[in-house]
Amino acid sequence: MPVLPGAEPYRHEGGEIGVLLCHGFTGSPQSLRPWARYLAERGLTVALPLLPGHGTRWEDMQLTGWQDWYAEVDRELRALRERCAQVFVLGLSMGGALTLRLAAKHGDDISGIVVVNPANKVHGLSAYALPVLRHLVRATKGLTNDIKKEGAVEVGYDRVPLHAAHSLRQFCRLVDGELPQVTQPMLLLRSPEDHVVPSADSARILSRVSSTDVTEVLLEQSYHVATLDNDAERIFEESYAFIARLAPGVGKGTTGAGQVGQQEGTAAGG
Repeated sequence: MPVLPGAEPYRHEGGEIGVLLCHGFTGSPQSLRPWARYLAERGLTVALPLLPGHGTRWEDMQLTGWQDWYAEVDRELRALRERCAQVFVLGLSMGGALTLRLAAKHGDDISGIVVVNPANKVHGLSAYALPVLRHLVRATKGLTNDIKKEGAVEVGYDRVPLHAAHSLRQFCRLVDGELPQVTQPMLLLRSPEDHVVPSADSARILSRVSSTDVTEVLLEQSYHVATLDNDAERIFEESYAFIARLAPGVGKGTTGAGQVGQQEGTAAGG
């Protein structure tokens, strides 16, 4: 299937500090592309993959699960580790959950993590019905475009495939149990007004990780997709400052917007 315009993966070969960005459930790299470009323009090596089943049509996502999504970011992380002296992982929503699992599993191979409105649980009474409901109903209304900024649009699905939602629920439960294994420095940015992931998820994460270097930032002017919202520039600046504090090598290597490269690919769904 052709990839939706704007949903293509993004990569940039920069200096010795690498950054992996993980997009959200039913979303696409488009939601993180401005963030990725911001970091690339400052000389970092950047990988922003398209998760399997995403970025094409929601039916493709029915055939994928958390194992597929996690395997993709795990491969990207290992590739960055071979190329870079230090690697940081950043994620939005479900991408935050993927980030936390990578941190729990890879330990010192990750120098720090940044999560924006990270998901920790599939909420609502319907979540408990997913094991049965997914066999009766294929999809429900979408989660994308929770953005306060006028005119901003997220490229993603307008439907949520219930087989995938059930897998996400299983994944969140798995990650919740692994949170005490997260020890890396962590920057957590959250929107108090978020119509997709409640603040309780961030509070739960903050209470369970073992990290001692933790910073929480409130994004007062944004909804869930804060990376495309009014606080986007603050996210970019805070994350870069966080990385620069932990990585003395930041700033070494290729810089400049004119030298940022992009590779386009197709989704690996189905």
